[in-house]
Amino acid sequence: MNRDPATGRRIAGSRTSLILMLVEVIVPLALFYILRAVGVGQWAALLISGAAPLLALAYRWIAYRRIEMSSMFTLSILVAGTLIGLLTGDPRLLVARESYLTGIVGLWMIGTLWAARPFILVATMPLLPPATAATWDANWRQEPVFRKVMRAMTLAWGCAFLVDAVARIVMAYTLPLDIVPLAGTALLVLLLIAVVQFSKAYGRRAASAPTRRVGGAR
Repeated sequence: MNRDPATGRRIAGSRTSLILMLVEVIVPLALFYILRAVGVGQWAALLISGAAPLLALAYRWIAYRRIEMSSMFTLSILVAGTLIGLLTGDPRLLVARESYLTGIVGLWMIGTLWAARPFILVATMPLLPPATAATWDANWRQEPVFRKVMRAMTLAWGCAFLVDAVARIVMAYTLPLDIVPLAGTALLVLLLIAVVQFSKAYGRRAASAPTRRVGGAR
């Protein structure tokens, strides 16, 4: 079956984004524990492994000759946290720096509830087939229930990232330091699974519920 070129490019782009996301999440975690296993100190292992996302940033620049604002935002947070860690020499502060990123992302997601279109709609539509994206666009403009669902999903995602941020700070200063990177990654994965399942369930329930227009049911 022939595939539309635009669809092929979109799928390829999604796969590349997924691979880069794994690099940004899995590589720093694996590198930290490898360094600790060979005897590198906690502070140095955190500092070195925290630089791993630069690999994904370099790949984006080499492959596309451009760097997205989201990548620059992530890099700026990591660099700021690293500089603070260098000045203080506190390994727990280096661990806690990731909470700044997830916290700001969560607040930004919630902030889009007052924007023209909320985060979940803006983030999802480029991944949809053109016909489906056109339907979503029409639903956003014409269907109050659809707008409510998109905003509720966006709120859920924002809250998940805020919970992650608070939990990371608590873990950074209460758990043994070598456990924190793995615990933080596991928590984020669980929160993302939970919010995805909530979004699916909420969307299905809203879609199956009777909708009303002003002036009568339909």
